[in-house]
Amino acid sequence: MAGTEEKLYYMFHKPSGCITARKDAQHKTVMDYFEQDLQEKLHPVGRLDKDTEGLLLLTNDGKWNHSLMHPDNHVEKTYFFWAVGELNQEKRQQLEQGVFLRSEPEKTKPAKLEILAPGKLQDIEDLFYGKKCSNIVKNPRNQDIISGYLTIREGKKHQVKRMLKAVGCYVVYLKRIRIGALELDESLPRGGYRKLTPEELEFLYK
Repeated sequence: MAGTEEKLYYMFHKPSGCITARKDAQHKTVMDYFEQDLQEKLHPVGRLDKDTEGLLLLTNDGKWNHSLMHPDNHVEKTYFFWAVGELNQEKRQQLEQGVFLRSEPEKTKPAKLEILAPGKLQDIEDLFYGKKCSNIVKNPRNQDIISGYLTIREGKKHQVKRMLKAVGCYVVYLKRIRIGALELDESLPRGGYRKLTPEELEFLYK
């Protein structure tokens, strides 16, 4: 009976290049990385863009899925990014206080921003999975980049990229590392998955 079905909760290290969908006629999906029996049971919790990697949860528990992703619950999601551009104090304050996104009537909710190291685009070319920097931006050799963590409490389409674009930064690499208090298990290779532990489920319930 459906009511006695075992509840399943999985962590997946999504690689770049696949879409967050159960099936697609043209593109590889996140479900293609799972065993056949799990493909038929699991559903992604929320979504990550095709070129974004990192923490994605999957479950067959519809109520849990809805609760975790419902905007009223304001579950925080943290992303690590590399972006072309610079973030001065004024831009940081704008991101933290909320910015207007194109075609959106209201500012984004306040976010948390932690700036890490600056660098050059050519220094992180190994993150682009065979793509050349010149395929991403023009004149990459002289492109200054900045890295950091951005934590948001919403789920607008392409939100992190759009927020950084609103302050003049172009995201070239994006990885979700945390949902709520649950962090991505970095020992999982890209494309790898495992069941959530009881302790990890507690993190999410909090």
